[in-house]
Amino acid sequence: MGTAIATLKIMPESPDIDLKHIEDEALKLITAFSDERQKKVDVQPVAFGLKSVSITFLMDEKLGGTDALEAQISGIEGVQSVELSDIRRIIG
Repeated sequence: MGTAIATLKIMPESPDIDLKHIEDEALKLITAFSDERQKKVDVQPVAFGLKSVSITFLMDEKLGGTDALEAQISGIEGVQSVELSDIRRIIG
């Protein structure tokens, strides 16, 4: 087994939600799921003032999928949805 790079896209319930709170809580859960390696956070405009938070992180393929992690992040107050937007195997 190797290492995979995954990106989760997190949508807040409304434009008024504190994205920094969602980001901080999601990073805690992702670190507990994967490890302490560096994560990349990107806030992207969606429409009408709404922004999404995308977090890219490395994970061991032995962990399998991210369904359990997505469910945990969905439980953060203010989160409407979480989806795995990209996953790739790292070669090299």
